[in-house]
Amino acid sequence: MQGLEALAEEDDRIMLVCADSLKAMRADPFLEKFPDRVVELGIAEQNAAGVSAGLALGGLIPYFATYAGFITMRACEQIRTFIAYPNLDVKMVGINGGLAAGEREGVSHQFFEDLAIMRSIPNITVLVPADAGQARQAAKAAAEIPGPVYIRLGSGRDPVIFDDKQPFVPGKIHILEQRGNDLVFFCNGLMIPRVLVASALLEAKGIACTVVEVHTLKPLDTEAIVELLKDCRAAVTAEDHNIIGGLGSAIMECAAEHCPVPVARIGLRDVFPGSGHPEALLDFYGMSVNDIVEAAVSTINRKPNPLPNEE
Repeated sequence: MQGLEALAEEDDRIMLVCADSLKAMRADPFLEKFPDRVVELGIAEQNAAGVSAGLALGGLIPYFATYAGFITMRACEQIRTFIAYPNLDVKMVGINGGLAAGEREGVSHQFFEDLAIMRSIPNITVLVPADAGQARQAAKAAAEIPGPVYIRLGSGRDPVIFDDKQPFVPGKIHILEQRGNDLVFFCNGLMIPRVLVASALLEAKGIACTVVEVHTLKPLDTEAIVELLKDCRAAVTAEDHNIIGGLGSAIMECAAEHCPVPVARIGLRDVFPGSGHPEALLDFYGMSVNDIVEAAVSTINRKPNPLPNEE
């Protein structure tokens, strides 16, 4: 909300539209500063999408903010037909994205389908900032992107990954480290710290990796991704999302169309998860550091010239 507050101070077109989500969005300071620029509609996400479309048609820039799944599933048809089809300037902010964000509420508040849904709808830009600082920048950047934007956020308790000075550049990948080109990791969000640890462990095994953050799922930075794939032996994706339709699918589509290499996907494997502590959930559902390391080794060994067998 800090990013949106700063933006609203600069641009009087900025509106906040909520669906019984002011508290969840921690938007009370925004309400206090701009009471005439908040529309709270109660538990009525479809109506909120329609109101947001109307505000955009009136020349305003609404930020429709609530839980990720309630935006992308309850209001999916309204977003498709009334926001995306006319390509309106509506910015959608979905919180509690990912299985690890539903620690207290369980599967009804774990949203691991949202990116797949939004990627499939024309005209929508899809952003996945990694932490609070990047979220603030993404909120401001979204206002400069023509048409609908979906910003996927976590629980608000996510670890700080980047310095606040790290720029957020929509549409471009962010190379975090380049140890070598045996393998390229593509990751985003909560999985970034785990991938960085896995990369260090792999270096000790003689496998030199490049780690890339993909915070813009749509439009995908295809040209830069293909250049990395051309030079690597294999790739691994890691995301707090279903492996179907999200980052893993995006990278595999890119590889299949432009530069075929073996790709392994780390993520939720098409199951409904249980409740629990975020870190424990990621470990339980196959997204631990060891899972990432094992996926990297096995994927590299699918190439014609495998690495020596581990003893």
